[in-house]
Amino acid sequence: MVAKIYSMGTYGLEAFPVEVETDLSSGLPVFEVVGLPGTAVKESRDRVRAAMKNCGFDFPVSRITMNLAPADKRKEGPIYDLPLLLSLLKSSDQLRCPTDDAIFLGELSLSGEVRRIKGVLAMAAKAAESGFRRLFVPAANAKEGAVIKELAVYPVENLMQLLNHLTGKKPIAPAKPCPQQEELDPLLDFADVMGQSGVKRALEIAASGGHSVIMLGSPGSGKSMLAKRLPSILPEMTFHEALETTMIHSVAGLLPSGASLLTSRPFRSPHHTISSAGLSGGGTSPKPGEISLAHNGVLFLDELPEFSRTAMEVLRQPMEDGLVTISRVGGNATFPCKFMLVAAMNPCPCGYFGHPSRPCTCSPHTVERYLSRISGPLLDRMDLHIEVLPVEFHQLSSKKKEESSKIIRQRVNAARKLQIERYAGRGYVCNGDIPASQLQEICKTTPKAEQLLSQAFEKFGFSARSYSRVLKVARTIADLAGSDSVDVPHVAEAVQYRSLDRKFWQR
Repeated sequence: MVAKIYSMGTYGLEAFPVEVETDLSSGLPVFEVVGLPGTAVKESRDRVRAAMKNCGFDFPVSRITMNLAPADKRKEGPIYDLPLLLSLLKSSDQLRCPTDDAIFLGELSLSGEVRRIKGVLAMAAKAAESGFRRLFVPAANAKEGAVIKELAVYPVENLMQLLNHLTGKKPIAPAKPCPQQEELDPLLDFADVMGQSGVKRALEIAASGGHSVIMLGSPGSGKSMLAKRLPSILPEMTFHEALETTMIHSVAGLLPSGASLLTSRPFRSPHHTISSAGLSGGGTSPKPGEISLAHNGVLFLDELPEFSRTAMEVLRQPMEDGLVTISRVGGNATFPCKFMLVAAMNPCPCGYFGHPSRPCTCSPHTVERYLSRISGPLLDRMDLHIEVLPVEFHQLSSKKKEESSKIIRQRVNAARKLQIERYAGRGYVCNGDIPASQLQEICKTTPKAEQLLSQAFEKFGFSARSYSRVLKVARTIADLAGSDSVDVPHVAEAVQYRSLDRKFWQR
């Protein structure tokens, strides 16, 4: 008799149903798993055999053939331990119960405990879409799966508990969506940063419109400190954004045990030794890289010139498209990557070029060579260029309370609300994502503002991309001011945030 149990698999962020078929036949005792299994799936044979024995079941002494269909898609990971064992129990007539509407996922210990796995949220969403109504997952993944309300998600701690539920002896209560959503990390507050009001204003604009930022300043001026506090003023995530973010972290295995949805926007800060594959993602079975893990959040690159040229250039297309596609022999995997790029750098190798009090020890050629590590095309894609000046003593010793992140975030949320209403049904939600075809329609300037923009374009030699970036930033500044049209003050402030175009990269 051929027994069948349903499970799921993933490739990138895409999940697909898997049929686990088992056939027992006469012949020499052999345990074969076919259907393009990975190494971890092949090793399931030993875990299944030990779990069956230690839970009091008889392991069939016959020729066992188990097939994972579809056979042309590679199956990775230990998630098939539980469905393999259940299929084997059904085929050997040791389990009798209907399972056609259920999906089973889980790694088994040798004693029959069910261990946590990766990618449950993506598989739960696909299971509901495919018409399944029950999902059995490890207890540590139950809150994650329960986010999909169309499914009854059952937390399984061990094999015997599951079998008692399936046979009706002791039902398991379905998991309920957790109202307390999870944060990735405690958020730091802008109230801790003394001075730097100009930089805080620029970061508020960046957060309001979803703009990329590059900060240039001497060591100790507060670039990293400011960047790490940016998530505390970012607008609250919508349910769809939280679902996408949680799904990516789940597939990567970075979701905390017992977590539900992540509502704190991610902040990723990779070291400058990271490879291009580490940024974009990769592997035999593609996994998300840092740019995808920063989806709907912030990707912070400290000491930007120290990153390899290939790693930096990998960012260019994802910054434009919001997607990264990884091609492998087994297929293509596409990951979303709409992130705010925040970069920080020193003005020269010693760090004190342009410092008001400390002399720079670098030659002009050394400074130029250092700055040229950042390519023009990458710099062109940065919306705001911020010069971070050293903090004065009177600012550091001041007893005055700085504005908190909570107050700044209120203004950011108000500006983002205007954008969400304006772009309803257009496929994007913030000014940083306005497509070129709709730029003139949305960023309407007054005649005087248009004249100022024309003068700046001619004087500073802006590229077409720089021009569109200035318009988008000006639109965000107007939103913060509650203005329907883009006026002279908005354009003037936006132009001043293109300082690196004219100061260091001008030829």
